[in-house]
Amino acid sequence: MRFTLLIPAIGFVAACNTVAPVSGTEFNTPSYQAQREAQLAGQGYSGGTLLSPAEVSEQQLGAPGAPGAASAVPTGDDADLASATAAALASTSGQSAPAQAGNNTAISDEQDFAAVSDRRSIESDAALIEQNRQTYEVVAPTAVPQRGTDGQPNIVQYALSTSNPVGTQLYSRAGFNLQAKAQRNCARYASADQAQIEFLSSGGPQRDRKGLDPDGDGYACSWDPSPFRSAVNN
Repeated sequence: MRFTLLIPAIGFVAACNTVAPVSGTEFNTPSYQAQREAQLAGQGYSGGTLLSPAEVSEQQLGAPGAPGAASAVPTGDDADLASATAAALASTSGQSAPAQAGNNTAISDEQDFAAVSDRRSIESDAALIEQNRQTYEVVAPTAVPQRGTDGQPNIVQYALSTSNPVGTQLYSRAGFNLQAKAQRNCARYASADQAQIEFLSSGGPQRDRKGLDPDGDGYACSWDPSPFRSAVNN
């Protein structure tokens, strides 16, 4: 009994189903696409013949001077600028400027083997190499010029002539509050190098007339000769 009632129910459900389209090719036709574009733009579609992409490209890229055609050849100031640029590049490379076709500057053909082989040969390259050999000049090395002293002590030479570390006393110093005086006196100089030059110019390292070397190590205002020694050793 149940099987008998099930068969009519299946037939009723099948009758209610709509048949789906086999494919969506009808939505990809040029006519439908043109109509759809016209509807989106708010215009009516006349149903005329649609141009192919090749025809549209030919109309847009027509000959120079044609209505609506884009000009690819520089004119006026652009042409003058292109010619001047080509001449400048040619002068720096030692070769003549490339030929021009109308107002359009031609691209250099130096990377074209066939074009270069027409202008150059093995013999011409050999002659160019021989010319370069004749003009080649070997410059003999000369002695390094001596640094001028300009009347001031050379702290580099002084650093290399010493070996005692900073703080090791070699020279006697007499007086009171030597450290405090040295701090005040050293503050007058922009760098320890300047203080060392002044110290050596005033009788150092044996004498400390400026009060710059309270510990008697021969180095004013904590000047350190180690960097100069390391530079020579490296």
